[in-house]
Amino acid sequence: MKDIVVIGSGKIGATIARLLADTGDYHVTVVDRSAQQLAEIESGPARSTAKLDVTDDAVLAAQLSGKLAVLSAAPFQLTVAIATAAARAGIHYLDLTEDVESTRQVKRIAKAAKTAFIPQCGLAPGFISIVASDLSHKFDSLDSVRLRVGALPQFPSNALNYNLTWSTDGVINEYIQPCEAIVNGELVEVPALEEREEFSLDGVTYEAFNTSGGLGTFCETLKGKVNTLNYRTIRYPGHAAIMKALLHDLGLRHRRDVLKDMLERALPTTLQDVVIIFVTVSGRRGGRLVQETYAKKIYSAEVGGRITSAIQITTASSICAVLDLLVGDKISAQGFIRQEDIGLNAFLENRFGVCYRQGDAAKHHGATVAA
Repeated sequence: MKDIVVIGSGKIGATIARLLADTGDYHVTVVDRSAQQLAEIESGPARSTAKLDVTDDAVLAAQLSGKLAVLSAAPFQLTVAIATAAARAGIHYLDLTEDVESTRQVKRIAKAAKTAFIPQCGLAPGFISIVASDLSHKFDSLDSVRLRVGALPQFPSNALNYNLTWSTDGVINEYIQPCEAIVNGELVEVPALEEREEFSLDGVTYEAFNTSGGLGTFCETLKGKVNTLNYRTIRYPGHAAIMKALLHDLGLRHRRDVLKDMLERALPTTLQDVVIIFVTVSGRRGGRLVQETYAKKIYSAEVGGRITSAIQITTASSICAVLDLLVGDKISAQGFIRQEDIGLNAFLENRFGVCYRQGDAAKHHGATVAA
């Protein structure tokens, strides 16, 4: 049985622990500074908990010593500290961060590491880049790569058309930080909440707009190879306008603690959500202009005997699948590993990655336009 540390006992961390422990192949220690949250972690022979402050370098180092890997489901502000501790302990490191600067620092830490450092192992960044990379390899040359992802309530009932389905800090961060994109072949930064668009899928209208971090390292990977590359978050229409008013007109971008408190007091959580994945790639194949699209909806479902939200299922399953592939020698065990280096078929065939096959069948559409 392989010893794994999961840092963060929130909804995602708890789901990761449950998925790994239930296989019988992993012993999971869940680490958090909140005794109250740790008390909610299910007990079992393959699960244990440890209350500690991960900002204490010595205490964290002792906890990681002798383990195979650490999986971070902690707030993005702790990413660098945990990655640094993993490097010192000589163990593998995986995380779910969407924060661009944190990932850059993880990449620097990984340069001297003898173990694997795999950041951004969630849905977006994460699985979305695996899908986009797989589609991109089907072209002789690329023109545009457009990635769209959203985690939405199935039954919106407020003006924001939104419920809290994951980290409030993460949502605020991606609405504020600049977003990487490739425009006219050049790597640039574009503002969050801008370039709003509308589209319909299965008869439902959505809006999508720039948010930070969803592309992971994909801009760097495709720089010089594509004319257009962008990532936008999917929401129901009207959401972006209200968030822009809160963040910019009322100045709450400079008072994140106030905005976080407002959102968590006013917006209920829900397990009745849906994750939407929509990737479109166009380019040349055999001298003709071709478009390939991957579209999928994943709904909340019962996992291990309990109802689990779609964002929990997709995010936790992604990082578990990447760990499984690492343990099974399906990806490199040393240095910095990009999500786009992971094969889509290997991911989907994994016992955790198979969750992305559930729900509505994935739709693959190819449309050819004469040059």
